[in-house]
Amino acid sequence: MSTAPVTSVGVVGAGTMGIGIAYVFAAAGCDVTLVEPDADRRAAARGAIVGRAERMEEQGRLESDRASHVSDTVDTAESVSDLATGLDLVVEAVPEILELKHSVLRAIEEREPKLLGTNTSALGIASLATVLARPETFIGMHFFNPVWTMPLLELIRGANTSDATVALTQRIGEFIGKDTILVNDIPGFATSRLGVALGLEAIRMVEDGVASPEDIDRAMVLGYRHPMGPLRLTDLVGLDVRLHIARGLSESLGPRFTPPQLMIDMVERGDIGKKSGQGFFDWSGK
Repeated sequence: MSTAPVTSVGVVGAGTMGIGIAYVFAAAGCDVTLVEPDADRRAAARGAIVGRAERMEEQGRLESDRASHVSDTVDTAESVSDLATGLDLVVEAVPEILELKHSVLRAIEEREPKLLGTNTSALGIASLATVLARPETFIGMHFFNPVWTMPLLELIRGANTSDATVALTQRIGEFIGKDTILVNDIPGFATSRLGVALGLEAIRMVEDGVASPEDIDRAMVLGYRHPMGPLRLTDLVGLDVRLHIARGLSESLGPRFTPPQLMIDMVERGDIGKKSGQGFFDWSGK
C-alpha cells in the first residue's frame, strides 16, 4: 500500500473554495485546519464541511469511516500564526487581491510548510512568489467549484517551482481524486483564459441582441455538449469575479479580453449572478 503524499494540511480562507478544498483533503483522510479570522464564518465553514460529509455518506459517495474522520478531525483557526509548524501542505484560498495574497503567503511561509499552494485562478505565480524565500516549494493549485464534484485540478508551474514540487503536487491531485493538468505561468493559465474568452463573447452577443441569454446557453449545451452555458456559468462564478479577471487579462494579453460595457454596467448595479440573486438569470428563488 502506497504512502499518502500528505497527511497534514492547512487551508487559509473559508470562502466557497476554501471550504471545498478543506473538505476534499479531509475526506481523503488528512488532518485539516481551516483558517478564517471571522468567528461566525469559521463555525459556518466547519458546519458546511461536516454537513457535506454527511450528505456524501448518505448518498453512498463517502465511506462511513471517512465521514467520521471529517467530523472528528477538521479543525479551525483564527490566524495563520495558529497553524502548526511544518505541515505537509498549506493552500492559500483568499480573494484575488495581490496585496492580500502577498500578506497571507508571507505569513504561511513563516509556518514552514513543506509545500505551499495557491488557489489563484488568474494571478501570476511569479508575481505571487516575489514575497517568498522558498519559491521552489510554491505552486498554483487551481481547484474548481464545487470542489467535491469537479474532477480537474489545474497546476501552474512558476519559474522557480522545482520538479520535485510539481511531481509531489501531481501525486497529491491523484490522492484526492483529481485529474491534473500542468500549465506554465502565462496570464489566465489554460482554464481561466478559455473560460473567460467564451463568457465575454457570450456577453457581447447579448449586448448585440444576437439572442437571449437562455438561447445562447442552449446553443452551447445542445450544440457543443457543454454541461452548462457560458452565461449561467458566469452567473455562478460571479460577474464581479470575471470582470476582475477580464481586466487583468486585457492588460496582459490585449483588447480581445476587454470587458463588454454590459458586464461593467451589471456589476455596477449589483447584478453579479447567483450570489446577488440576479445576473443573466434570476436566482432569487434558488
